[in-house]
Formats: sequence, structure tokens, C-alpha cells
Amino acid sequence: MSDAATVAGLPGAPPKLEKKPVKFSNLLLGAGLNLFEVTTLGQPLEVVKTTMAANRADGMAGAIGRIWARGGVFGFYQGLIPWAWIEASTKGAVLLFVASEAEFYAKSFGANNFVSGISGGMVGGLAQAYATMGFCTCMKTVEITKHKVAASGVKPPGTMETFMNIYRTEGIRGINKGVNAVAVRQVTNWGSRFGLSRMAETGIRRVTGKETGEKLSVMEKITASALGGGLSAWNQPIEVIRVEMQSKKEDPNRPKNLTVGKAAKYIYSQNGLKGLYRGVTPRIGLGIWQTVCMVALGDVAKEAVEKLTGDKVTAKH
Repeated sequence: MSDAATVAGLPGAPPKLEKKPVKFSNLLLGAGLNLFEVTTLGQPLEVVKTTMAANRADGMAGAIGRIWARGGVFGFYQGLIPWAWIEASTKGAVLLFVASEAEFYAKSFGANNFVSGISGGMVGGLAQAYATMGFCTCMKTVEITKHKVAASGVKPPGTMETFMNIYRTEGIRGINKGVNAVAVRQVTNWGSRFGLSRMAETGIRRVTGKETGEKLSVMEKITASALGGGLSAWNQPIEVIRVEMQSKKEDPNRPKNLTVGKAAKYIYSQNGLKGLYRGVTPRIGLGIWQTVCMVALGDVAKEAVEKLTGDKVTAKH
């Protein structure tokens, strides 16, 4: 009997651990949904959030007024092309590759599904920050916070000119300014989003009587994921620190060569605890919108990608 239990496939045998392949169809689905999300409401919410974090005396109305005065409707889409598009089209692929590997190795060391899932998300988030998101978030923030000189009759520098100017004067480090703060944000984001979404899902199953594994409806999945995404904004202080480190807003009182610690101390000294949470409302809205796009549009997008590639999509959304 003991010999039979060790044979894969027989009752009592441990499930065989297999590494899931990363499919092109999964990458295409992730890139497509991310691009739709950021091009619709994603970037306007990002611009409002970043403007509030950089100008901490502004409330929501003040930030919207500042953005409108800067460029009307187009002011809400500053940094979209190419930086937000580059970030949206690549971060999903990086996350999928790295999270899949990290989750596999966590399971191979004996971690359960919950722990290995969180581990995969956190390692994937870390890889996102250093691979693509660091320079993309930096350039988006530069676009949003740099002073326009058009009013003085001088043509403002374009996106690529701004990028090259930073590269010439500060090198790779200047382009990736604030990347450590981005890494902390991504690690805590994915860890808390995963955990909080699973907690919300468990609560919904109890309320709806689906505790034995029945499939959740689209609205129930959206609710669980939106709660996870919205509540994960608890780490907004690291986002405000990231914006301050990357900001081109002129401030003679700001210390030179900001680190995460120096930036936190400076923001607290200038604006108190409230300053560290400036921009949290649009960030919650952003988390909910990302969830709606990924979950509500997920099934429709899956069908389209499967028809286009002829390959079955296995990515969860």
C-alpha cells in the first residue's frame, strides 16, 4: 500500500509539480488589456494622482484645475506616449515570466498555493520595477511635473528631447531616479492586492453560499478584485515619495540627491502625515478601473486573442 501511494496518479499520491509554460497568447492578452486601461481612464487618473503628490497643497479640484490650465483635455494624457504605453505593454510580460518562475520554485520548496502566489507576485513586482517601470514612471512624472516655458515664448522641449537631456546630464541613474521606491511600491502592491483580493473573495463566497468552489459571477469577481486593488492603496506614502524623487518641480528647500528616507522626512516636515497620503483618492479609483478592465473585459479579450492566435489563453484575470 505504501508503494502504491508513491506512484503519481494513484489515490494518496502528491500532485506532480509542473512548470506552467508562458504563452504568447497570455502576453498578448495582458498587453492588450493594459494598453486599453491606460489609454482610457488610466492615464488621466495617473496624472491627477501624480499632480496631487507633487503639489501637496492642492486638493482634487485644485489638481484638476492645474492640469486643465496646463493643456486642457490633453493635459490629462501627458506622459501617455510613449512612456505609459511602453510600461503597459511590457510590465505584464515581465510579471508573467518572473511570477511564474518564482511561484514554481516556492511550491518546489513546499509553500502552499496562497504563499507561493504572494511570493510570485512580490518577486514579479520587483522585477517589473527594475526592468521597465523605473524609467517609465520616472519619465511620466517628468512629463507631468516639468515646468512649461511656452508662456515665455520659448518652445518647450519634446518628450525625447527631455529624455536625452536627462540622460546626458545624469546618465542611467537620472532616467531611473526613484526606482527603489517603485520597487517597494510594486512589491507591497502585488503582495497586498493578492492577499486582500483573496480575503474579499472568501467573504463574498460566505455571503453568497459559494464556499464549496462554485464559480463567481463577473460582478462578484470585480467586487473582490476592486476591494483588493482599492485597499492596497494603504502604501500611498511610498508612491508620494516616488513622485517627489522623480519630480522636476522646482523647490529650493528640497534636499539634493534624495533617497527614500530623505524624501519621506522632507515630505513629512513640509506637509505632515496628510502630505504622505496626498493623491490616495485617484489612486483608489485607478486600482478599481484597472480591475474593471482586467476582469470585466477579460473574457471578451480572451475570445478575441484565441481567435487571433489560435492558441488557448490560460492567464487568469
